[in-house]
Amino acid sequence: MSKQYVYEIGGKLYANLTNKCSNACVFCVRNYDTDRKKPHGYEGYDLWLDKEPSAEEVIYALDKYNLSKYKELVFCGYGEPTYRFDVLEEVARYAHSKGLRTRINTNGQANAILGIDVSERLCRAIDVIGISLNQVTPEKYDAVCHSIFGKKAFDIMIEFAKLCVAHGGNVIFSVVDCIGKEDIERARVIADEVGAQLRVREMIDE
Repeated sequence: MSKQYVYEIGGKLYANLTNKCSNACVFCVRNYDTDRKKPHGYEGYDLWLDKEPSAEEVIYALDKYNLSKYKELVFCGYGEPTYRFDVLEEVARYAHSKGLRTRINTNGQANAILGIDVSERLCRAIDVIGISLNQVTPEKYDAVCHSIFGKKAFDIMIEFAKLCVAHGGNVIFSVVDCIGKEDIERARVIADEVGAQLRVREMIDE
């Protein structure tokens, strides 16, 4: 049974809260077996959860590490962390109490997923909000991300980013370099319009 609720890569701690995601991105790391040993292996970890953890279980897993060695806890696993928003908030509070900065990798669809506006709460819980922009138009986004919200997902994400910026959130959009130079430059324009930063990530090959 996989209970990899917390894992470490590159000297950083990560919290893995769920397998659920509103997207099915063609380039997502969950599509690949990077360690060539486990069906859901990533960097030597089996991140596909058999059971979603409670906040207490994640905190228990965190306490197995010497937290004074780390600067940051990142909410990032095989699923969209905001599906488990209450757990995320509680674990983030605990991380802050231990002197850790918090960061999230999200698709920016939390409000649509949960049916309420959680942008202000997320900005209180999370120090760095990483949103996967991925593409620069609703049509292009839908073609690679296959969201349950269809072409509306792109505008849902942009609106969420704007709300987070309005609440003082430190928002960083990300795109994968395979989208091409022209769309990367368009992504920079979108980020500037929203008031976010832009990070260009390298494509992870199978």
